[in-house]
Amino acid sequence: MNVVVVQGCLSRPPEERVLPSGDRLVALELRVAGPEQRNESVPVSWAQPPNWVVDLEEGAEIVVRGRVRRRFFRAGGQTTSRTEIVAAQGTLARRARQVSALLQTASDELTAVH
Repeated sequence: MNVVVVQGCLSRPPEERVLPSGDRLVALELRVAGPEQRNESVPVSWAQPPNWVVDLEEGAEIVVRGRVRRRFFRAGGQTTSRTEIVAAQGTLARRARQVSALLQTASDELTAVH
């Protein structure tokens, strides 16, 4: 089972790209509290996100549900990798009802019988 929920603040504004297929992809960088309250950076990739995502500003606090993916690519003549969250759902952290629904969806995914 590959389910992740993360809450954090944007460390920079969203970066939107339009792929050759016409699909939109938004890259986010979340700053989250790690062990001993040290900030950690978590990259998030969101395909076809809701329109409000691209309007977020640095410092906005959001909650994202998705899955962890490690992708490999060539850069500078070498193969390198990046681990990121692929977002499926998200909301502003201050929207308690939507955060609860997001957490319920994640819980349902974790308890589903396959």
